Amino acid sequence: MHVRRGRPHAVPDVQSRPGAGSHPDVGPHGSEAMSTISKRAFVASGLALAAAAGPLDALARQSDRKLGYAILGLGYYATKIIMPRFAECEHSKLVALVSGTPEKLKTFGEQYGIPESHRYSYETFDKIVDNPDVDIVYVITPNSLHRTFTERAAKAGKHVMCEKPMATSSADCEAMIAACKKAGRKLMIGYRSRFQAHNIEAIKLIRDGAVGPVRHISTDHGFTIGDPTQWRLKKALSGGGSLMDIGIYSLNAARYLTGEEPIAINAIESTDRSNPRFKEVEDIINFQLLFPSGATAQCGSAYTANFNRYRVSGPKGFIELDPATPYQGQTMRTALGGPPTLREPAPQPKNQFSAQLDHLSECILTNREPIVGGEEGLKDVRIIEAIYRAAREGRTVKL
Repeated sequence: MHVRRGRPHAVPDVQSRPGAGSHPDVGPHGSEAMSTISKRAFVASGLALAAAAGPLDALARQSDRKLGYAILGLGYYATKIIMPRFAECEHSKLVALVSGTPEKLKTFGEQYGIPESHRYSYETFDKIVDNPDVDIVYVITPNSLHRTFTERAAKAGKHVMCEKPMATSSADCEAMIAACKKAGRKLMIGYRSRFQAHNIEAIKLIRDGAVGPVRHISTDHGFTIGDPTQWRLKKALSGGGSLMDIGIYSLNAARYLTGEEPIAINAIESTDRSNPRFKEVEDIINFQLLFPSGATAQCGSAYTANFNRYRVSGPKGFIELDPATPYQGQTMRTALGGPPTLREPAPQPKNQFSAQLDHLSECILTNREPIVGGEEGLKDVRIIEAIYRAAREGRTVKL
């Protein structure tokens, strides 16, 4: 979809998410303004420290330096889930807001102590280039708008956190990566589950050989979607249905649990086109992945069924999370040489949201690449395109 810059009404200011039980995605401003020159010198000195003393030493030396985030798009996920978590961050703070709704800018600006000079409409967003308090723009808009705002943020000299899916096409993902590279800015995709304790524990157990070689993964993500007029059900904005929205959790989990990239894909879709919710996008899509090691994954995605789980199986047993990727309440069960038992993961110092926000800040301060950078988002979108093709053509698609 072509979006002309400077038209506030062209961008739906919604990223509403159902509650954590059904859908896994559903610090006051107080920095003193620095001149652009002094800020650049400060960051440059930090990067020099990182090179000389190592990432951890450099970060420790800058422990009082919190990078400023601008939240772009003030829907449910931004305002109810992400913004409250800045209070728990060590290296990140909320300093600016971007919205197409003046009332939201006023309400949340006052709530978080964001001055009017740091509140932007979509029309005035490009002026953020002149705001030295903003280091990072977190793009939380409908999927089809991720590219344009990532490119605009990078052009303004800001690093970018972008919600998943990264974009509605692999071509857009590639353009976003290129824009950030050209600007010398970092790009990270909001794969929050990579920072969640149970998922971290599952990855560690698998890498340590707890189940033996992974032979099979089963993973399903779905919820019952409501309002047929919402943007998620409009292909021009979402890029697709349940697969783009919630099925990406199944896909990404299969990839990070195996540590491999699929080489072949089968898929089948089931959608009732008489249902007003599914005039443009799919409801249920199931897909199978084959990995180079011979491991397989059976993955599900749905807008008319509620589940959120995965199980990883090998010759030594299994690891299961149910639920696996909600906002809270994950539960792990393992059977590793004995009967199935509940298992508590090693405690993490931060929740998944504040850890995700701080990870990008830490990477900027120490000049490291995020563990879920733009290339990770591109890989998922390329596979999603192959899944749609496999379902449409009724054949195995090889990668």
